[in-house]
Amino acid sequence: MSQPLAERLRPRTLDDYIGQKHLVGEGAVLRRMIEAGHISSFILWGPPGVGKTTLAQIIANKLETPFYTLSAVTSGVKDVRDVIDKAGRSRFFNEASPILFIDEIHRFSKSQQDSLLGAVEKGTVTLIGATTENPSFEVIRPLLSRCQIYVLKSLEKDDLTELLDRALSEDIIFRERNVKLQETGALLRYSGGDARKLLNMLELVVESFPVEDEVVITDDIVVRQLQQNPLAYDKDGEMHYDIISAFIKSIRGSDPDAAVYWLARMIEGGEDPKFIARRLVISASEDIGLANPNALLLANAAFDAVAKIGWPEGRIPLAEATVYLAASPKSNSAYLAIDTALELVRRTGNQPVPLPIRNAPTKLMKDLGYSDGYKYPHDYPGHFTPQQYMPDSLTGERLWHCQDNPSEHKLHQRMMECWGSRFEK
Repeated sequence: MSQPLAERLRPRTLDDYIGQKHLVGEGAVLRRMIEAGHISSFILWGPPGVGKTTLAQIIANKLETPFYTLSAVTSGVKDVRDVIDKAGRSRFFNEASPILFIDEIHRFSKSQQDSLLGAVEKGTVTLIGATTENPSFEVIRPLLSRCQIYVLKSLEKDDLTELLDRALSEDIIFRERNVKLQETGALLRYSGGDARKLLNMLELVVESFPVEDEVVITDDIVVRQLQQNPLAYDKDGEMHYDIISAFIKSIRGSDPDAAVYWLARMIEGGEDPKFIARRLVISASEDIGLANPNALLLANAAFDAVAKIGWPEGRIPLAEATVYLAASPKSNSAYLAIDTALELVRRTGNQPVPLPIRNAPTKLMKDLGYSDGYKYPHDYPGHFTPQQYMPDSLTGERLWHCQDNPSEHKLHQRMMECWGSRFEK
């Protein structure tokens, strides 16, 4: 039986690697390290099918160093120690450290991650981890501090189109078939920027034609094949990202029935409950926000409850939080405010803090005018008095704007009482 198309087309060099130009393009950070012949430990964070494992293998081939692989799903602490011991014995003086690649490193337990620390710190191995989850949540801080984090992006349309062209022109099996790619819209749309999913779908469609027939691929044919084989393009459970997107959008769209349905799909699919709970916390802040501040409290409480009680009872607090968030009034004013503020900071740079609101812990600072003229709000009626808090060049900038819901109307009314016309919409 031949290898799957995605494996047959796996790149062997950086020049054949598609996508991630910000990391491996000419002059990019990873390419410079690889070409210099020395890399430090790092973690590749990105969605499925964007080339994390492939990139690790290319690096090992380029550096001509021993390459060890562990899967967080099947490996225990003993396996980690055995590989580290083998790597230490295989290394010769002045040679580059062997590479230890750990797929799905976010699934490693704390004890498994602890067992890596010494080897990474001493340089016994160079660790390359791959994860679809935010390493800040899933990787222990001591290990995280010893690794760079590189973010991989979903492939762009041009990347996916290049990959399709390469499959039809270079694959040894496809070259023997008369394949015409008449339309690509459905393939690109359903792939979601995932190269492996794209190639799996292409292979599925081509194999649906008799061997002796000409293969003409259209959007209708792709859609029909995927409907007949709904999981065929998702062999590794990678609908994960489609379903969490549907879950969040259902909450944002105030549809508790749909939100609970997608929650059930994730539970039945064996999704990590912490992954679901984290998304609820994010949604409570991003989509419900100041319209109902209790949403964030409930989402956090659901997170804590799931961590304490686990499955199957954990489904109940998750469902409670899901319904509450979906049924709550919505506001993204805080989300928009911080993004607007970040854009302002990037555009204007490091503006000086006004002297009256600077800290003055020493006599020298006081002599320089730090904190001079500061008015302590609690000394004034209503615990408020007007004074300047923004940098001199940014006075008058508005970042938070009230949205139309009762909770924020109260906040806005208070701001009008304090600041007057500054907070007029």
